[in-house]
Amino acid sequence: MKLMKTEEAVGQVLCHDITQIIKGVTKDAVFRKGHVIREEDIPVLLRVGKEHVYIWEKNENMLHENEAAHILRAICQNQDMHATEPKEGKIELIADQDGLLLVDIDRLRAVNSLGEMMIATRASGFPVRKGDRLCGVRVIPLVIGRAKMEQARQVAGPVPLLTLYPIKQKTFGLVTTGNEVFHGRIQDTFTPVIVEKLAEYGGRMGAHEIVDDDPGHITAAVKKMLEAGLDMVFCTGGMSVDPDDKTPLAIRQSGANIVSYGAPVLPGAMFLVSYTDDGRPVCGLPGCVMYAKRTIFDLVLPRLLADVPVTASWLASLGHGGLCLNCPDCHFPNCGFGKGI
Repeated sequence: MKLMKTEEAVGQVLCHDITQIIKGVTKDAVFRKGHVIREEDIPVLLRVGKEHVYIWEKNENMLHENEAAHILRAICQNQDMHATEPKEGKIELIADQDGLLLVDIDRLRAVNSLGEMMIATRASGFPVRKGDRLCGVRVIPLVIGRAKMEQARQVAGPVPLLTLYPIKQKTFGLVTTGNEVFHGRIQDTFTPVIVEKLAEYGGRMGAHEIVDDDPGHITAAVKKMLEAGLDMVFCTGGMSVDPDDKTPLAIRQSGANIVSYGAPVLPGAMFLVSYTDDGRPVCGLPGCVMYAKRTIFDLVLPRLLADVPVTASWLASLGHGGLCLNCPDCHFPNCGFGKGI
């Protein structure tokens, strides 16, 4: 920084905010740091008592905070998002469509570990709406070494840290299992829950069948729905280890490839996810999905709809943050459920 007489500072870049205080009216920055001083700004600066100002001395080895913020923005920005103009050295990325936001957490941590710069994002793995803020970036000092920002580029690599996957409106089949429902001994209260959750994303139920606990009947119903061309199939009930619970066996016999039977999430430990050879999900949903407000299904469903593979390693990572606290007033996804790092 360099101290300069205000009258001689036209064309220079301010290194600090200039605050104006009018009692009972305002206390705010009349000029922000990074502002390029114009001729008409001189009287304003003098009126707020600034006969001298600190300005940025240009150096080819240094970058102004706005220039550096654009480098961080480029490290993060992918398709279907746009950037705001720099303000006080900060740039934000905004979603251009509804979708599932994924963040490369390891590379994000690596960039933030360099020091003198920061990237703050929304939690990875959750749906966002068009117009939502996805991240904010800035460097900490007013100026930063050009070499330091090149290091950030190298650490981040050529692929943007953020990806916004469109959530698709899909058709699904629902196989309701259980002798108690099949024989009319109890009412099917599971189906309305699934229909409602899929409807949030524009999903439509293309087939529904109630079958008994015979695994052959369950398998036949799953195959029938897949042959009809439905995008995904959900089986409800029969997912525990009780002798009469045959749904996992039936899904396996349908020819689907099991990714995982079980997940480190409560509610939702007995969840099963599998895929057909052509990539369509077939899932077994435990009973908690019917009665609990939020479960493993709420964490998995956006990925299924965005065609982001549900892998065994990702499911294993859910253990940290996978305990829902069943709060009396549920604020999901604005809570810790599913946000382990």
